[in-house]
Amino acid sequence: MDPVTEIVSLLFNIEVVLLIFVIIVLKSGIKFVPQNKAWVVERFGKYQSTKEAGLNFIVPFIDRISADRSLKEQAVDVPSQSAITKDNISLIVDGVLYFRVLDPYKATYGVDDYIFAVTQLAQTTMRSELGKMELDKTFEERDLLNTNIVSAINSASEPWGIQVLRYEIKDIVPPQSVMEAMEAQMKAERVKRAQILESEGDRQSAINVAEGKKQAQVLAAEADKTEQILNAEGEAQAIIAVADAQAEALRKVGEAADTVQGQKAIQLDLATKAIAAKEAIAKESSVVLLPESGTDASSLVAQGMSIINTLNSKQKG
Repeated sequence: MDPVTEIVSLLFNIEVVLLIFVIIVLKSGIKFVPQNKAWVVERFGKYQSTKEAGLNFIVPFIDRISADRSLKEQAVDVPSQSAITKDNISLIVDGVLYFRVLDPYKATYGVDDYIFAVTQLAQTTMRSELGKMELDKTFEERDLLNTNIVSAINSASEPWGIQVLRYEIKDIVPPQSVMEAMEAQMKAERVKRAQILESEGDRQSAINVAEGKKQAQVLAAEADKTEQILNAEGEAQAIIAVADAQAEALRKVGEAADTVQGQKAIQLDLATKAIAAKEAIAKESSVVLLPESGTDASSLVAQGMSIINTLNSKQKG
């Protein structure tokens, strides 16, 4: 082979090797970190930097990615465990823990396995918090229990770069004997509530009946009062009407008596009444009295007319 050809071939091979080497170096030096991820980079075995999402560069063959940390919220199942309440009741409790990594450096170098560590911490904290509460409170105050557990875990997990967002108790299982006692208690409470509701219904019914009778009596009394008032007003109006009629009659009689014809009519009326009176007396008595000059009809009429004339003369004077 021609020496020139050999040299050209050698140079070509060298260029190909160099190109491959450059591609390898570039590939190992350019890193694309996904979203919500963080890569911890070491140089010569020592922490160098934390690479966040996007385009990043490292020194090939010197820097290496020692940890890949997810920054997303994570849910970890807390295994069932036994816990004893303040009133010495043994419970089986399990839950779910929600947390996320805030500091990838602490999560890598502060603890060996942060998921295992935070799960164990959740279990011990839950046992501790349940030991402070009585059995009834564990069912009634789950929210308070969850809040206390989260607060205690966050205080202990701060050096690990972990933030616990919430803790949820999935189930609390008491012993069978306690469940039977609780069932009996619930049954007694239901019977008690039923009896209370029944007695309240009877009491309300009696109150309603009494109120109805009271209102009926009040209405009846008001009706009697109204009737008496109306009767009294009617009687008063009738008396006033009679008095007005009598006054009107007297006024008309007076006006008529002030005339010559009226006086003659009065004389005739007085004579008629005097004769009728004497006839009545004669019918009722067996003794007949003859009239004297001062007691006969003409005398009575004359006396009456004299009185009327006197009154008229006084009114005119």
